[in-house]
Amino acid sequence: MNWYLSKLVYQIICGDGNHTPQFDEQLRLIQASDESVAFAKARSFGYREEEVFLNQKQALVRWEFINVSELYKITALIDGAELHSKIHEPENADLYILTVHKKATDLQTGSTHKYLQLL
Repeated sequence: MNWYLSKLVYQIICGDGNHTPQFDEQLRLIQASDESVAFAKARSFGYREEEVFLNQKQALVRWEFINVSELYKITALIDGAELHSKIHEPENADLYILTVHKKATDLQTGSTHKYLQLL
């Protein structure tokens, strides 16, 4: 069996969808015999975890699975190995840096949920 890192993309639609488009990109570990099985498993997780619920304002919220956008075979578990990289080009660099520092502080102090929980 092999391990793969997959990126699942969901669209978040609130109410009638008349808002700024919002997408959630999730990195998931998938164990499979080969790439085609890993892709199928990742898609299965994506569809199985679609959600519809009411938010605090009683507006309908839908998490609709779009697709698997990336799939990487993990060839070795090496301390410090790069698993994923993405280049951002934000309009406001200072705000982006501040947000990164805030997330790091939240992780260090335990004041937020774990961003990625591995079993």
